[in-house]
Amino acid sequence: MTDRVLITGADGFVGNAVCRRLLESGLTPRAGLRNASLWPALQAATPGLDEFAVIGDLGANPDLRSALEDVSAVVHLAARVHIMHDSALDPLNEFRRVNVGGTVAMALAAAAEGVRRFVFVSTVKVNGESTAGRPFTEGDLPAPQDPYAVSKWEAEEVLRGISAETGLEVAIIRPPLVYGPGVRANFLRLMRLVERGLPLPLPNTNNRRSLIGVENLADCLVRCVMHPGAANHTFMVSDGQDVSTRELVVRLAPSLGRSARFLPVPELALRLAARLVGKQSAINRLLGSLEIDSSNVRRTLEWEPPVTFSCGLEATARWYLDSFKQLV
Repeated sequence: MTDRVLITGADGFVGNAVCRRLLESGLTPRAGLRNASLWPALQAATPGLDEFAVIGDLGANPDLRSALEDVSAVVHLAARVHIMHDSALDPLNEFRRVNVGGTVAMALAAAAEGVRRFVFVSTVKVNGESTAGRPFTEGDLPAPQDPYAVSKWEAEEVLRGISAETGLEVAIIRPPLVYGPGVRANFLRLMRLVERGLPLPLPNTNNRRSLIGVENLADCLVRCVMHPGAANHTFMVSDGQDVSTRELVVRLAPSLGRSARFLPVPELALRLAARLVGKQSAINRLLGSLEIDSSNVRRTLEWEPPVTFSCGLEATARWYLDSFKQLV
């Protein structure tokens, strides 16, 4: 058995961190890329990364034999991700084409090539959009509520069937919001608002949100590649330090050279305004709770996040100040 690991979506935010962590662990990452044009920038950004394979559009059922040659494990990150303003005529069908069909194609090809383990990155959204009173666990009944989450849940189910039929060991990880240097989307927008010193309309709701730093997620995924106990398990994973949205701003602000500032807006008024402009889901994410119980992965894989929440936030803020701010 070789020490070579194929990472699909290797050029992405999490994929690049996984490549680095594999190298640090003495394993050989092979970067799975949609096209060869992505390789020069990825190689330049990741010293020691020497192998790549073009896997193309996984939803189009490409020939994956060469990408999987002499590979012992796959970390499958490539996916159609959640899109705020989706232009697809049938979003669910498009999510299924890539996230279900593409995952099936990769898993079946991996099994046929003798790959031992398949690590699939799913999402906490399989469990649902919010928690009330207790955190999500692996034993909860799935309740995906949007096309992205539905497609990830369906992919999980198909993988379990493939594992039972072929013997391919499958490990499924459901992370919450991932942050860290290189982050985009909502977390980046939040940092931009805080750094500008704008007072934010965030009532003190005492909601609780789980997050995971990108280096911690990468470390956990590599543990899933290596640890015997990861086979055929599903794991919820987080930093283990849940915070309110307001507390997150308070923790971020000093690293961005600012003091946290808030407008005294009642929660009810904010929710009413959001309903009037059709932003209920956005305000629910901002003010609601979404907690994860990650005790199972810590116990089963003897895993602890290597980067503390405070250090992860500081590193993210430094990256923003050093690099991204100069580009906007």
